[in-house]
Amino acid sequence: MSTISDPVSAPPSHAAHAAQPGYRTLWRWHFYAGLFVMPLLLVLAITGTIYCFQPQIEPLLYPHRLVVAPAATPRLPVDALLARARTALPPDARALRAHVESDPARSAEFVFALPDGTKTGTKESVYVNPYDGAVLGTLDVDRRFMQVDRMLHRKLLLGKPGELLMELAACWTLVMLATGVALWWPGAGASWLAALLPRFGARGRPFWKSVHASVGIWLAVGALAFVLSGLPWTGSWGKQFKALATRASLGAPRGAWGGGLALKSALPGAQAAAATGTAATAAAAAAASGAADNPPASRAGPQEHGAEHAGHDTASMPGMVMDDLPLPLVPWAVGAIPVPHSPHASSTPQHWTLAQVVAQMRDLGVRSGYDIVLPAAPDGVYTVSYFPPDPKAERTVYIDQYSGAVLRDIRHEDYGAVSQAISYGTSLHMGRYFGLANQLICAAISLGLGALAVTGFVMGWMRRPARAKGASMLAAPPRERAAPPLRAWKTSLVLLGIVFPLMGATLLAVWLFDRAAFRRA
Repeated sequence: MSTISDPVSAPPSHAAHAAQPGYRTLWRWHFYAGLFVMPLLLVLAITGTIYCFQPQIEPLLYPHRLVVAPAATPRLPVDALLARARTALPPDARALRAHVESDPARSAEFVFALPDGTKTGTKESVYVNPYDGAVLGTLDVDRRFMQVDRMLHRKLLLGKPGELLMELAACWTLVMLATGVALWWPGAGASWLAALLPRFGARGRPFWKSVHASVGIWLAVGALAFVLSGLPWTGSWGKQFKALATRASLGAPRGAWGGGLALKSALPGAQAAAATGTAATAAAAAAASGAADNPPASRAGPQEHGAEHAGHDTASMPGMVMDDLPLPLVPWAVGAIPVPHSPHASSTPQHWTLAQVVAQMRDLGVRSGYDIVLPAAPDGVYTVSYFPPDPKAERTVYIDQYSGAVLRDIRHEDYGAVSQAISYGTSLHMGRYFGLANQLICAAISLGLGALAVTGFVMGWMRRPARAKGASMLAAPPRERAAPPLRAWKTSLVLLGIVFPLMGATLLAVWLFDRAAFRRA
């Protein structure tokens, strides 16, 4: 979107534009923003485009695991499928999660935590034919193609440093967009149509400049939406913003942090009876009573859940939050909600089965495309996460692993105003909200941003010979000898630095570097 060209070689109108007060200052900041963002923008563009088409790509990558031939015979019970999946891994592998899918052409998927030393990966997906129980294969959860693509998009596969770097790239993209629009804005007497369309008759740098500016301005709104909808998911600012929204009652649903709601399993026997006078027990009894009024289809016989989950991975352990669970995606509004837990059980009582949870969710109106995190300990609960393309249908349900009582059913209407807006932004950002059209629009914006990075590099390279001898293409545009105050621009940068502190620190660093390293006008 920038107009990175030398006024000397540009047409008269552009030379006049470049001579306007403040033009070179904006150009200089656009240069710095683009220099930092350009390589990361290419990564974001490519990985984001790929991730948008995950539903179409994954069955092509893993057809023998994900795809099955529909059969006329009934599907096997989900507990039987889990038992079959368990046989594909070492005996001490622990079941973490089940994915429930009603598509007759898709396999059943279960995720296990592998014992230490078995494999490099810590989690393994097992795929089972739902009709005959045949194990179709396994995939390392962390090395699955789409997971690698997602981690590249979010953190460059570099962990926390990469996550902070990508957050900075998103923030500096805001600077790049703002300065780009300001540089592009037609001056007095200029034609808006000419500013919106590339100059196909031009040659060399003027052509690339016109393409860069035109593409940039057409993408500006979509790119801004991309940045703003992605920032709430970042590891630094996003977490702080989520905490702030929650404290202001604009984020997490009411009662998610307590308020008389017992987010725990009600343990039968002496321990539960001993706690009769507490508010938590009263709430648990009320939840169990509600479940008795609408009992599920069947109860399970004694299971080995208590023994199996006692040494589970870190999922569903006290002190954890929803974002820590082994789930592919969690709605933003519930990500910081503490994971429910109960007092430790001294024995293993009767348990609710996975099949009963599935039947319960069917009664609640959720039939397909959701994940169930299994109780990780005797004091855990079943956690059901439904994250569909339509945010209005999002559900997070906690189910007592002993009685089957629904302890909490969090829906979109329970979210705060901020979380509701972010849920729509997320769905649009990922290309999920209105099907293929949404995917194509997201892909066009992503690839367009990649094109901006490429055309910006081409312009920088072509500008290099026109610079003074010995200067590189990385040399910043020259300063103005008498730059105007640009108070509105400076105020905007300061506000941006306050809202995004990490970016504010880098803005200050760039300003100090610019003052120290480039003192000549």
